[in-house]
Amino acid sequence: MFRNREDAGEQLAAVLDGFNGKETVVLAIPRGGLPLGAIIASSLKAPLDVAITKKIGHPNNKEYAIGALSMEGTFINPNVDVSPEYIEKESQKVRKQVEERYRQYYGKTKPHDLKDKWVIIVDDGIATGSTVLATVSLVAQSRPKGIVVAVPVAPPQTLERLQQEPGIDRVVCLQTPWNFMGVGQFYEDFEPVSDREAITILEDASLNDLS
Repeated sequence: MFRNREDAGEQLAAVLDGFNGKETVVLAIPRGGLPLGAIIASSLKAPLDVAITKKIGHPNNKEYAIGALSMEGTFINPNVDVSPEYIEKESQKVRKQVEERYRQYYGKTKPHDLKDKWVIIVDDGIATGSTVLATVSLVAQSRPKGIVVAVPVAPPQTLERLQQEPGIDRVVCLQTPWNFMGVGQFYEDFEPVSDREAITILEDASLNDLS
């Protein structure tokens, strides 16, 4: 059980200390990943950025990602049997959402170059892993030196799925409870993080990079 996201971020930062001094970018998944990402980035003296990606859901189950889209590119799982027409329609819808969020988060900052950097993808927890795996596929297009996924909690089957993903070099997960029902179950305080709070965290981190 974690007291709050800050507690989880501090515990993850301690485990990730080996990346201190390496060329690293901490990439937080909004919105809940930003409080943890800020702590980890500060601990590692690394820049904080945000993963502005949106998954493209399956027509029969929107929670199951058949791909994802970011400002930098699109990833579609080649093994899914979905019509090109559906993919195009959903991609257009998701692209508008990504563009809006991009304008929100990068009003005063700009994305970091991920090429040849260690990229640590951070969230406050993972349930199915679909969003993280889609994010990994898009980050890989930037040709980073390596990709690490760091989360406080995830169910065992999801952790195993992440560990078997060839695009991920290392998975850090502090707790893998068998009775996983939802991420918030493992926090004493799991108040939602607003877009405004998340954007402020990102902007404050950017100012610290410049100081």
